[in-house]
Amino acid sequence: MIIVWILIGLVVLAAIVGVVTYNGLIGLRNKVEEGWRQIDVELKRRHDLIPNLVETVKGYASHERGTLEEVMQARSAAMSGAATPAAAAQAEGQLSQALGRLMAVAEAYPDLKANQNFLALQQELTSTEDRIASSRRYYNALVRDLNTKVESVPSNIVANMAGVKRAEYFEAPATEAVVPNVSFGDTLGQGPQGAPGVAPSTQPGAVGGPSTQPGAAPGALPQAQAPGAAQPDPTRDSGTPNA
Repeated sequence: MIIVWILIGLVVLAAIVGVVTYNGLIGLRNKVEEGWRQIDVELKRRHDLIPNLVETVKGYASHERGTLEEVMQARSAAMSGAATPAAAAQAEGQLSQALGRLMAVAEAYPDLKANQNFLALQQELTSTEDRIASSRRYYNALVRDLNTKVESVPSNIVANMAGVKRAEYFEAPATEAVVPNVSFGDTLGQGPQGAPGVAPSTQPGAVGGPSTQPGAAPGALPQAQAPGAAQPDPTRDSGTPNA
């Protein structure tokens, strides 16, 4: 009889653990979906800002037609509706690169950079990008928690029974960092391989500096004196024998 009660207790405990695990998985899945909706809202806001930005740039740089069309094409591709977060991240990455080229073009037009409408749109776009990055971090943290539960024992058993699958991360494509090539130009006095030359030191005893000893050849190093040795008298001719 005791064994029966033990078995019943184990079954009840397993059922409780299963229910708690199932509820946790469903809660995480719902949070992931909510996190993705937040990203989608910010992406749509970004898409809505781009036409006004392009029109403003067109007023000052209408001949930059190729760059402007590239931005609008990338926007259309991003708005077409990606099937997965990974595909959406790829499309948004292409749009970000096109926007970067557009901003680079704007740098060549001082009047455009001073336009209040352009500055307001640029600030709003920057603020939207920051919110997208914040929402992406929140969403990816939820995805990590859900995937950990789906892959861990014993929650993976409940996940398989409930049909809870792994979620995809929304990660911005890595962009290659370009290191600026800073050149100081050719200057006089450079050493080998463009290294700046070092002027001779005027300090007594400095390496490479002029010798402070009387009669020394130019560029010669000062001679060290042995301890206790008499210092030569600079008023006496070194060629005259001592009396």
